Amino acid sequence: MDVREGAVEISVPDARDGASEGAGDDVFYNPTQELNRDVTVAALRAYRDREPRASSYLDAMAASGIRGVRAAAEGFDVTCADLDAEAVDLARENLDRNGLSGEVVERDVNALLYESLFDIVDLDPFGTPIPFADAALSNARSLVCVTATDTAPLCGAHQRSGIRKYSTLPQNTDYHPEMGLRVLLSALIRTAARYDKAAVPILSHVSRHYARTYLQIDARATQADELIDELGYVHHCEDCLRRRHEFGLVAHPPETCDICGGDRLLTAGPIYLGAICDADFARNVRESVTDEMGEAARARRLLDTVAAELDTPTHYDQHRLCKQWSRSAPAMDDFLETLRDAGFPATRAHYSGTAFKTPATVAEIRDATAE
Repeated sequence: MDVREGAVEISVPDARDGASEGAGDDVFYNPTQELNRDVTVAALRAYRDREPRASSYLDAMAASGIRGVRAAAEGFDVTCADLDAEAVDLARENLDRNGLSGEVVERDVNALLYESLFDIVDLDPFGTPIPFADAALSNARSLVCVTATDTAPLCGAHQRSGIRKYSTLPQNTDYHPEMGLRVLLSALIRTAARYDKAAVPILSHVSRHYARTYLQIDARATQADELIDELGYVHHCEDCLRRRHEFGLVAHPPETCDICGGDRLLTAGPIYLGAICDADFARNVRESVTDEMGEAARARRLLDTVAAELDTPTHYDQHRLCKQWSRSAPAMDDFLETLRDAGFPATRAHYSGTAFKTPATVAEIRDATAE
């Protein structure tokens, strides 16, 4: 079947959602990841303006080659890599079909990365990206783009798997999208730091069943140290929903909640507690979204929210709070405006229509929004 995305048209043997239908052993195209790819193209455009010398791009898990083909259409010097011979043939065919040049290789991407240097490396595996993180973060010259689809281990729903893969204790809280993203960032930042490099998050988002981040590589060890200083722990009370965080690699979990006195406390970490994006870059990415993209409207809404979002490492769910207070939930914009009028910064969170971020405590939110 033929598929059009953005400015290119490719041939694919099968289209299915890998998250719900499984990856299988064959080459397939995932239509539900079009938003991911549209944002990627916009990010590449914005990054080229930021770093004009970044020209070589590695599509590390090519499959149909859709990412590589779209990057080539933007003028990048593209290499597509895959271990599957059928995928290699298909990616080459799709480059040719669009009159685009690019190299397609049947290689293990880790071996390739230790032999060749690329400005931009894009990791989009099925499941965890961790088996490829060392090779990518130690060898990419400028930017590493990472997708993780194993959201259950990341957010703590499959906690033991999350501990094994990410060397972090994740917890399954009501802010699980934020938890998963920050567990992923923690692991990637620590991986880069082993090579005296800083992996600086310049754009990150959680959409549907995946987390996606864009990490600018800085080869200064001092910058790596600064990012390590942004790691720490979140302490969460399951009774009153109090949450607080502390910086540092050594946790000091409380025995009881300092608000309600309960002892049902969860501690997660070390997770990344810093900014998940550069707001100016996110706005530039938003301006780089164009109308030929199939998910242009969703991409613009997403990027607008990401650019404005507070950096707090947790969020609240408005409906859960209102249910706990035996109140009906007002319109979210009115709810947030009431919080702001009371003196508390407050923004939407990008991954849920009922999620919001604020430094206010649960009690302060309750009192500020009381009718």
